[in-house]
Amino acid sequence: MRVISGKYKGKRINGYDIDGTRPTMDRVKESMFGTIQDYIKDSVVLDLFAGSGNLGIEALSNGALKGYFVDNNKKVIDTIKKNIDEIGIKEENYLLHMDYKEALHYFSDNNIQFNIIFVDPPYKMKIGQEIIDYVTDNDMLLENGILVVECQEDSFNINNKLKVIKDKKYGDKKVYIFQKL
Repeated sequence: MRVISGKYKGKRINGYDIDGTRPTMDRVKESMFGTIQDYIKDSVVLDLFAGSGNLGIEALSNGALKGYFVDNNKKVIDTIKKNIDEIGIKEENYLLHMDYKEALHYFSDNNIQFNIIFVDPPYKMKIGQEIIDYVTDNDMLLENGILVVECQEDSFNINNKLKVIKDKKYGDKKVYIFQKL
């Protein structure tokens, strides 16, 4: 697995083989980043269920200023730290070893907002709707912010705070890209 674009293009990302993780395939990542490219520069990014840190690292490579990486697996957090060090990432980054609910509450309680939030939970959890609702109810996206959800869920009830800018199926998964209105 490698960074596919930006200033760290070609750098290796470790962690594709950690139990319980499922890295985003390169073709899916390429399509996803093609859609959100104009929103990345100078952004603050959250990689929730970070796994290898693949999505957050890609955003940092493409001009994001700050990345938050959240995962409840200590091995994953250690791997992300190793990836950041080996790639030589200079942008601000924060690694949080905690459950997604705890992290969302932490961000909300501390008024931390994001330009881009990546959500790629284990598919069996089926929590996309829960996270979409929490993010919008707690105003976690900055103006014109982007919420990217990778899941197996077929549809979501979105409120008048978001609009769908892309939804695409890739095999057994679907990627939804929402923008804050």
